[in-house]
Amino acid sequence: MLILSLDTTTRAGSSALMRDEHVLREQASDTSREQAERLPGELAALLEGQSVALRDVDVFAVATGPGSFTGLRVGIATMQGLAMATGKPLIGVSAFDALATLARVGRGLTPRRAGREGPPYARGSDRIATWIDAWRGEVFAAVYQDGREVEPPAVARPEHLLGRLTGQATAFTGDGAVLYQELIRATLGDHSRFTDPVNPPLAGTMARLAGEAFRAGQRPPPHDIRTIYVRRPDAELARDAARAFTTRAADTADETDTADRNGPRRV
Repeated sequence: MLILSLDTTTRAGSSALMRDEHVLREQASDTSREQAERLPGELAALLEGQSVALRDVDVFAVATGPGSFTGLRVGIATMQGLAMATGKPLIGVSAFDALATLARVGRGLTPRRAGREGPPYARGSDRIATWIDAWRGEVFAAVYQDGREVEPPAVARPEHLLGRLTGQATAFTGDGAVLYQELIRATLGDHSRFTDPVNPPLAGTMARLAGEAFRAGQRPPPHDIRTIYVRRPDAELARDAARAFTTRAADTADETDTADRNGPRRV
């Protein structure tokens, strides 16, 4: 079974090709180009490099978020087009699930700083905090323990999230953990752990998770993808803000017009 997977939750992103349970190749994307410019060309190059034709792919997998709205839209549209063209299923995979899986069974965790006491790696009982940069000083976040999501996806400022993570060893992973690594260390001290690398490519793990779903009987059609939008797109927020401003301006004009008709107010 051949699985082609794509992650566009962050600007870097990655793609991978897996045969059965072996990842043939996982590659990071070219960050010097916008995702819309490099897709689907990067996927075609990946397949060509492994001497695989598009028609030979059995399953497509794509990250469903959270992350950049534009990146998700481009990535999902690309994989939907390929899946529709070949008549193959498209399985959506949460970036949080992929990060948590890697932290638990993947590349391991970074040692503590020299001179620190205690175990150098996260134990199986450690929590895993998956953080993805949400810009505006916020992160998309979820918490996993024993392979299960114990806190659902949220978007918040790092300091607010860290206030709920004190008192127990926690392994952090994702580009949000890279961005706020010093704050995490300063707040949690010896209870902080970090995956190695802290921001790993996800496409290979996504392919494995998609393979598990496929073997469990999942065969979703391409149009059945459900995106994880923890926060509404910037365009919608800007549109609502403009509408609210217009409404307030209209209300103020009405009040002024009414006051003019009624004459000066007596006190």
